[in-house]
Amino acid sequence: MRGALKKGPDPRAALRACALGSGIEAWNVDNPASLFLELLFSAAGAGYFIYGKKQRATVPFVCGLVLMVYPYFVSSTLLLVIIGIALMTLPYFVRL
Repeated sequence: MRGALKKGPDPRAALRACALGSGIEAWNVDNPASLFLELLFSAAGAGYFIYGKKQRATVPFVCGLVLMVYPYFVSSTLLLVIIGIALMTLPYFVRL
């Protein structure tokens, strides 16, 4: 009977093991400015993506895709802003 009451594995350890390598552990949720900027650039990316898909324009399509994905890999707020502004202005200057 004692074996039936044995304590099982820690659920938090299993969650940490699942999150390892997915970028979740490096995601900076403590900074509200970073979270807001991630949402802002991802929303702009969705707009570029939809526009590029409907107009069959390569540059806005790719920039929109990158704008939606890159905030998952950048943890610095300053880099988030610099890369986001560069990607948002790129379709204006580059036309293919």
